[in-house]
Formats: sequence, C-alpha cells, structure tokens
Amino acid sequence: MGTFIQLVVDGLSTGSIYAALALAIVLVNQATGLINFAQGGMAVLSAYVAWAVYGWGVPLIVAILVAIVFSFLLGAVIERYLIRRFEGGDPDTAVVVTIGLLTLITGICAWIWTYNNRLFPSLFPLETLQIAGAVISVRSLGTFIVIVAMMGVLQALFIGTKLGLALRAVAINPQSSAFSGLPVGRLLMVGWGLAAVLGAVAGVLVAPQLTLTPGMMDSALVYALAACILGGLSSPVGVVVAAWLIGVLENLAAVYVPFIGHDLKIAVPFILIFVVLIIRPQGLFGRKAVVRV
Repeated sequence: MGTFIQLVVDGLSTGSIYAALALAIVLVNQATGLINFAQGGMAVLSAYVAWAVYGWGVPLIVAILVAIVFSFLLGAVIERYLIRRFEGGDPDTAVVVTIGLLTLITGICAWIWTYNNRLFPSLFPLETLQIAGAVISVRSLGTFIVIVAMMGVLQALFIGTKLGLALRAVAINPQSSAFSGLPVGRLLMVGWGLAAVLGAVAGVLVAPQLTLTPGMMDSALVYALAACILGGLSSPVGVVVAAWLIGVLENLAAVYVPFIGHDLKIAVPFILIFVVLIIRPQGLFGRKAVVRV
C-alpha cells in the first residue's frame, strides 16, 4: 500500500507540471480558437528571464514578478504583430506559425544562455513530509496547490467574469463580437498575454525540478497537449484532472503492468487518448460543439 500511495503522489506531482502548461494552452484556445504549440518555448523564455533577473541579486519573488510582466507583454506582442496576420485564415497555417515560433524561441534561448543546465531556485523549501507511508516533497505539494489555484481562477474567469465571457465570444465568432461593440483586437492581445503569464508560472515551477535548459518543456508540452485532448479544450478543470490522471496512470502502469514497464509508459497517455476519442470525442469534460447550418 505504501508503494501504491507513493506512486499516486509522484504521479500527481508530475501531472501538475503537465497541467500548468495545459492551462495556458486552454486559455489561448478559449480566447482565439487556436492551439499554441509555442507555449512551452514562451514558458522557458520567461523562466530564463526570471533566472537572469535573480542573478542580479534581486529577490526570487520579485524576479518572478518581472518575468510575469515580461510574459504578458510578450504574449500580447506576439498576438498583435505575428498571429493576427494569420487569424481568420486557414487554421493549419496558424498552427505551423506557432510551431515555427517554438523553434525560434528555443534557438534564441540557446543563443543567449547556451544549452548548459542552469540551476533555478525553488519557491518552496526542499524538505519532505511523510504521510501514510509516502514521502511528499514540500516543493511538489506547493506546485500542486498553485495548480489547483490556477485552475480555479481560470474556471472562474471563463464562467463568472465579463472578460472571460468576452474572450469566449471573440473566439467563437469574432465578426459578431465586433458588431456587438467588443474590442476584438484588444481582447485577443489580453488572451495571449494571460496565457503567457500562465506559461511563465509553469516555467518557474518546472525549472527547479528539471533544471533550466532551452528544451526543458518539450516533453511536458506533449503531455500537456494529451491532457487537453483528454480533458477537453473547453474545460480548465478537465485538463487539470486529465493531466493528473496521466501522471498517476503512467506511474502505476510502469510498476504494475509488466509488459509496459518504464520503457513503454510514455504510450499510456496515447492509449487513453485513443480510447477517449472513440467514446467521447470532445474529451472527458468538454462540451459538444453545436453548429448552425
């Protein structure tokens, strides 16, 4: 039982990393209707900014706040001067643009800071707690709490605020939103900026656990996209639950399913995706899209 609890705890900790990035992807999708494959690269760049500012002798929390402000401006500028040129056209073109942006940002990070591993300080103490036979690090527990808070804020934003409802309206039908008097361009910039802020939070949470490198979020991005598909792009709560489910099932399968083991555990989320898409194509918590014809 102790081993099982430990695997579940470790899976929730790993899943929280995927969830942080998945929430940023959901926010961009809800605000613009696009999937931003560059979200991981933007998170890494923000983490590097925090690391560089911290290196100047600034307190860590202030360095993270600077990185958050930088991230919001970065997301807004990218939407205004790059993505907007492709919005309203072929969605596949915009997807290719975000993939190219990911490559560009990763290259810029490598050019400025090289590919050497950098040690990023943790917001939380490095002590551990022992609960029900499982060893839980305070850092993992802190990450879990932050992700739950982010999930709640994002869900409340989309459901209970005028800004969230306006972002969703713009994503569904920008033309009708413009006719209704909504500032479509400004809302799109705000959506990308807020998503970049979520990515920045993900970056500074992940960097102490993985060490800071230009490709730090590459594998996490794959799992985050899997969580978005499983949970449903319309549900922040759904993608977080899906990310935790992926982390836990991956760990359990690696230990308790002999033919999977640690080498094939990466296939677990893709098997889940295959099953869910057959049974419920909109995701576990997603809503069916109704289109008038």
